[in-house]
Order: sequence, then C-alpha cells, then structure tokens
Amino acid sequence: MKTLIIGIISFFSFWISAGNIDRGDYPKEWWVEIPREQGRGWEILPQEAKAGEVILSKKTVMGVFSNFAKAPFILDGVQYASIEGLWQGLKYPDPNLKGDTRFSVKTWPHTRAEVFAMDSWDAKSAGNAANVIMRDNQIEYVTYFDTLFDYVDGADGSAFHLELITNAIREKVLQNSAIKDLLIQTKGLILKPDHFMSNRYPASFYYHKILMKIRDEEL
Repeated sequence: MKTLIIGIISFFSFWISAGNIDRGDYPKEWWVEIPREQGRGWEILPQEAKAGEVILSKKTVMGVFSNFAKAPFILDGVQYASIEGLWQGLKYPDPNLKGDTRFSVKTWPHTRAEVFAMDSWDAKSAGNAANVIMRDNQIEYVTYFDTLFDYVDGADGSAFHLELITNAIREKVLQNSAIKDLLIQTKGLILKPDHFMSNRYPASFYYHKILMKIRDEEL
C-alpha cells in the first residue's frame, strides 16, 4: 500500500511539473504557429513543442539562446560576438600560440579574430570552410589559448570543450541582462533545440541542456 501511494504521488508530481504546465503563465508568442513551408527542412518550429516545453526557435524571441545569436560577451579577456563565433574560431590558427602548425596552411579564408567577431551563418560558414581545410591537411585539433584538443574525441577533449562552452554560455547570459531575464522567465519549462540533435553528439552540443543547468542551478 505504501509503495502504491508513493507511486501515485510520483506520477502526479511528474504530471504537474513536466507535462501539464499552463502556457498561460508564459507569453503566448513563444509558441506562435509558423507555417511549415516557412521553416527549413531541419527546423523544429515553435508550435511543435510538447506540453511543458518551449522550442528555442530562431523565429521567436527564444532565438537569443541559440549559439548563432549575436550576443557579445568576454571570456578570459577575449571579446566574442557569439557562441558560434567562439566555437568556429577555435579551428583557426592562433597568432598568440607559439609554433601553431596550422599557419603552414595558407588557404585559411579568415583570421581567428575575424571569426570571433562573427555570428549566425557567417560564423558557421567560416567553420565549415575550416573543416574542409582541417580534413584536407589532417588537422585533428582545435585550440583555446595553449590547450590543443579534439572536441569530438569522446574523452578529455570533449570534456574540456564542454567546460569551455558552458563557461561561454554562462558569460553570455550574465553579461547580457535581457538574455538573463528571459532565461529566468522560462523557469518551469523544458528548453528544446530548434533542430535535430543526434545522441552521438558530445555534451557540448546540447546548448539547451547547458542553459537549463545554468538557469536551474545558478539563477
């Protein structure tokens, strides 16, 4: 009987906390319906959120939480225009890193500093170009200051990258008051990405989970 009661309580706790949050408590614009033809093939639209969820859609104010969003912040004394700019800029040669062998390649389309100053698809495109160069030249590492690592190795490199991206997202939130206030306003909701996320991705790719951890444990 005691086990049954505990089970019932647990069920209703989950039902209240995760599955039946009243959207009336939040701005309805967060779930605005976007015609499917206006979305890209990879895109999860705002209205596709399940009960208790909100999509971090680039088509709503929630887009500020995307790595693509222009949201300047400083981390370890360096200015970045966006998380994406930081992420993709790590692939480029670092003039402050003595003996950076990536400088032996002469076809980099941007400087590291230029990519750090980018956001959105500009930063993503710069990273895509770097991916080709890295593949063609068997470069399997990126750098943050004097740390060389492979952020998809599923080991130390991925762990270092997770810590780095978590710190960067935290600073983005804390240094942009409007983003911080909006994140606090989402308390009680499960944040979901606006695109498919493979379960094979390293943890640093799951920006929505990093945001929730910061929101629920630090704000």
